[in-house]
Amino acid sequence: MNDTAFDYSRLYSAGLPDPAPKWAPFPKYYFIGGNNDPDQIPIQGLIDAAASVLRREGAKLAIYNLGLGPQGYPGLRQFVADKSKRHRGIEVPIDDVLITTGSGQGLDMISKLLINPGDTVLAEEYCYQGALNRFRKLGAKIEGMKLDADGIVVDALAKQLTELRARGITPKFIYTIPTIQNPTASILPMDRRKALIRLAREFNVAIFEDECYADLIWEGIEAPPALYALAPDCVLHIGSFSKCLAPALRLGYLFAPWDQMRQLLPLKGDSGTGALDQMVVAEYFSKSFDGHLTHLNTVLQEKLRVMTEAVEKEFGASAECWTPKGGIFLWIKLPEAVDVRKLIKPAADAGLVFNAGPDWAVSADNSFNSLRLCFAMPDHKTIRDGVAELARICYEQTGIPVRSGNVQRG
Repeated sequence: MNDTAFDYSRLYSAGLPDPAPKWAPFPKYYFIGGNNDPDQIPIQGLIDAAASVLRREGAKLAIYNLGLGPQGYPGLRQFVADKSKRHRGIEVPIDDVLITTGSGQGLDMISKLLINPGDTVLAEEYCYQGALNRFRKLGAKIEGMKLDADGIVVDALAKQLTELRARGITPKFIYTIPTIQNPTASILPMDRRKALIRLAREFNVAIFEDECYADLIWEGIEAPPALYALAPDCVLHIGSFSKCLAPALRLGYLFAPWDQMRQLLPLKGDSGTGALDQMVVAEYFSKSFDGHLTHLNTVLQEKLRVMTEAVEKEFGASAECWTPKGGIFLWIKLPEAVDVRKLIKPAADAGLVFNAGPDWAVSADNSFNSLRLCFAMPDHKTIRDGVAELARICYEQTGIPVRSGNVQRG
């Protein structure tokens, strides 16, 4: 018998990501990830929906894609089209709707459709880490677009596109999260949306619109129609049920005119998104979407209030918070003397995790002193205690915030 251990490492392909650690339970103060509030999952409603749809259509589960084609369960596609018309102003036939395994699959598909190694793409200077990672993995060069409290600064983008054209560069697309931007939670105003579309047409640059958080908007705040509603000829659009219902269900959607949809379908790369999940969500949300969303947004807005007050109490004038108009994240800027990357390990040692700014930005140059905190999953006490712990760690490592300027705790 040969006692020599088999060496798999010599067989691995080149360019693999770093090995994953074993999964560990969430730390006490878990302020990362797009998780939702466990108490807001409509369990009984989903149970009733599952029982109803299984009795009616369960036999179709015997066939891949329910025997209804690769674009997804028609009932869910129809619901997506209906709610997008009511909430986002989008008129879309269900033939232009694809159900995806989370919005991440839509990101993968559109990225693969459009990016060749060496291509330039434009992304907001503070941006979703998952999108940036995908673009870079495909060999794209990413140029950051300037942001302010209302989103993309279109005048700066016009100058940027002109300068790129002078260098012989036409970007493949503009990736934007115009409605509840991640991580800043801004909403791009209507005049900027129209100007952005004019630029896209002038420079022949597609727009890749990510509306993953667009359902999570505070009461009294209005969002303009989606970019896809204004210009379906030059916009590709993705959305998600992860934030308005449950991320573990892994359901998202993609809108594209048929000429682009037929190119995207071969890139889906699976045997269909989970059909039972699709059936249950369609059954539940077709009756309960608006009521569920109103309640969820009320809960989330209250959690934001708790977190904002905690940051003000513990950090005082040392923390500058962007004002979220919805969503589940708070983007915070600290003084330039603080490099948040140096807080990661001591925070983790104390049972606290957060998103460091450079992971959520095109460049670390203007984000090293920023961080993102998720307020959706933790309860109010955990939010307050966690922010206090973060302030303590920051003070011990940097001397900021100055303790005499903050309320002292016994």
